[in-house]
Amino acid sequence: MHSSEFDGAAAFAGGGFMPSQETQDPDSSFYSSKNRDAQALLPLTVKQISDAFQSSDDKSNVIIDGVDVNNVTLVGRVCNKAERITDVAFVLDDGTGRIECNKWLQEAVDSIEVEGISDGMYVRLHGHLKGFQGKMTVNVFSLRPLNDFNEIASHFLECICVHLYNTMLQFSGQHNNGQKTLEDMVLEILHLPTNRTRDEGVPRELIARQLGIPLDKLMLAIKNLIEEGAIFEAIGDHYKSIIG
Repeated sequence: MHSSEFDGAAAFAGGGFMPSQETQDPDSSFYSSKNRDAQALLPLTVKQISDAFQSSDDKSNVIIDGVDVNNVTLVGRVCNKAERITDVAFVLDDGTGRIECNKWLQEAVDSIEVEGISDGMYVRLHGHLKGFQGKMTVNVFSLRPLNDFNEIASHFLECICVHLYNTMLQFSGQHNNGQKTLEDMVLEILHLPTNRTRDEGVPRELIARQLGIPLDKLMLAIKNLIEEGAIFEAIGDHYKSIIG
């Protein structure tokens, strides 16, 4: 478990517990030395952060799925831990990429948190994203080792759910001043109770007829919705929303 690469198979083996960590109290080393806005905490992967940062002109902040990201929660393996008098630096590897992290030792609980962390351990952290010297880093304010590796799978599922939710918000009109797009209208049809019960999905001809638009125009909207993960093709030319 202390190899140089993220070992997904090993992480989920043996019921999801690491022998060196399984006897620890799940909450004994998870402290928060400062009050934080939990509502702003987003579960993300390193790749999401890296892709958004590289595509952004403003290197001081990151926007992911239309949301201005500040505080994040990440799960991964600790690498290259370096202890100093005032802080501890390490790299977090979550299997999608690596990101540099820094934990300042301002209070006694900060030192307690990092004492039990070593290279090769899998951890969950809460932190603040910060652009520095042309790259994105994490200023960590809470850190704890994982006792149950099911939490890795749970974290990635949370990342998927948050991504789908935020992209759905953009299509629902909440990010376009309430003005409906063609994608919004397609979703409204797919969300009708009678259409949600269709296991085979709604045929594209029916959607086009209800909207009064040609098929080629409809298919452009459907393509956008599929790429955003809002709908999928159930069977040939029949479509369903991921909701319902």
